[in-house]
Amino acid sequence: MEMRRGLDVLVVDDDFADRKIIKRTIAENAFNVNIIEATSVAEALEKLKEQSFDVILLDYKMPNGNGIELVHTLRARADLGSVAIVMMSASDSDELAVACLEAGAQDFILKSELQKLNLQRAIVHAHKRFELEHKLHQNYLDVKHIAEKDPLTGLSNRHHFNQLLSVLIQDDGNTRVDVALILLDLDNFKFVNDSLGHDAGDRLLIEFSTRIKNLLRRHEGFARLGGDEFAIILTGIKTPEQVAQVAKRIHNSLLGAIHINENELSCNASVGAAMFPLHAKDKESLVKFADVAMYAAKRAGKGQIKVYDERMHKEFSRQYDIQVGLKKHLDDAAFGMHFQPVVDLRNSHHIGYEALIRWPEMVDSFLPDEFIPVAEKNNDIHAIGEWVIDKAIAQIAIWQKSVSDAQFIAINISPVQLQSEKVTQFIIERAEYYHVKPETIVLEITETALFEQQSAIKQSIETLSSYGFKISLDDFGVGYSSIAHLINYPINIVKLDKSLFKMDESEEKRLAIFEALANMLKRLNMTVVAEGIETEEHLKLCKSLNIDHGQGFYFAPPSEAEHIELKHLQSA
Repeated sequence: MEMRRGLDVLVVDDDFADRKIIKRTIAENAFNVNIIEATSVAEALEKLKEQSFDVILLDYKMPNGNGIELVHTLRARADLGSVAIVMMSASDSDELAVACLEAGAQDFILKSELQKLNLQRAIVHAHKRFELEHKLHQNYLDVKHIAEKDPLTGLSNRHHFNQLLSVLIQDDGNTRVDVALILLDLDNFKFVNDSLGHDAGDRLLIEFSTRIKNLLRRHEGFARLGGDEFAIILTGIKTPEQVAQVAKRIHNSLLGAIHINENELSCNASVGAAMFPLHAKDKESLVKFADVAMYAAKRAGKGQIKVYDERMHKEFSRQYDIQVGLKKHLDDAAFGMHFQPVVDLRNSHHIGYEALIRWPEMVDSFLPDEFIPVAEKNNDIHAIGEWVIDKAIAQIAIWQKSVSDAQFIAINISPVQLQSEKVTQFIIERAEYYHVKPETIVLEITETALFEQQSAIKQSIETLSSYGFKISLDDFGVGYSSIAHLINYPINIVKLDKSLFKMDESEEKRLAIFEALANMLKRLNMTVVAEGIETEEHLKLCKSLNIDHGQGFYFAPPSEAEHIELKHLQSA
């Protein structure tokens, strides 16, 4: 049997005669083997530190430890312990042979059979068998790596994260370690993906993970759970202040801009954290509470850090109840509709109504300011919006037939709705179905809508305007108040925000701003509506500024259609 290359063999045997027989047998056969001797397990380990070997010929029975103990020690090393092992013994016990192979040896040979052929075959076969086992093990490690690692960032994936968390927090309640879980969600990631492409998004994720990875200690678990969501597992953290400090360091590491394809990008993240056992008593609750904290951080604005507390849980539960209720009440057609009069300030006649959706009357009730943002986030706003549009146009059709076809209805349209061509067609179709003239339907949009997906929203607004629908800019005077929007969009009506009334007599500056806005809008031939008129003083101010229309509790609160007094309609 030809040896293709030289093999380094370590012979571990305390018996001098046996070692001599092995060396002579190899020498007489003249195949290419370099032999190093050791007389004990301890000496063998020292030899293995000094150099690597292809094969170990290992005696089972030796003083101060048997050969199987050395096999266990080597196989406990990473990568199988990179050496093939042939066990030798004077005993022909089948149980002993099986035990040696189960421990990790590649072969077992009786000392009485150390003839040329058997010894050579044992050495060669053991080496080849080990090479095959090594390849199989490496394939296993490769598959394991793929199964546990995120291919883009090289971090642990969700599966590996769950495994690590299960090791740290055991289901039997015997966990003795403090664990903090930090969840991170990138701000503006969707914008980067949509505007610059997925390659830029991938580079942002890589840079994000690299910055945080460089900040963490090696034993701290860092995983990409999917998309732009990441998780960090910390141990030994005992107080909320400590986890907040770590979160702050992570946040600070993200402050520097990232340059991708000549674009300067922000790398901020919303951060939420929870602790075991301080907040949660099991791993499922820990993940849930950290998610609650991250949700609170996102609601507070971009780049925020929140550590879980009981108040967050109540708020999260409230948001969850809204999400569940939205779908249920839509299916049951249980939402309510109120209408608030819009008054001509010259004669106090009711000339139109704003349609306002209301949560069904029940123990847990929510205001539109609460449930509309949730509906926009989970895309229920499209179904809700269509319900409002249909209900409002149907109602004004009734009032126009019974009182005056000049009565108009104002409907709030979400910017999320305007990003879809479907809403424009639905509004047009509903107006035609109920035989309501487009010019008696006012579509109210907030100014912030004009900053989102500008081209899509602008196209929707221009299409609706071209059909004759009136476009009203709501809440003017809050936030941007950009004059450019009044010029670039086909806006017919501007509603001054009610916050402009929140001033005392000494606030001459705010009063001057209010007056200047009203005058400017009148010069632009806009119809001006003042919201939030609650007192006689408010009304007098609006009349002095020649504001066209008013709306507020001074005239009437929002009411159900059947509760609106007939005389209000007859005053038109």
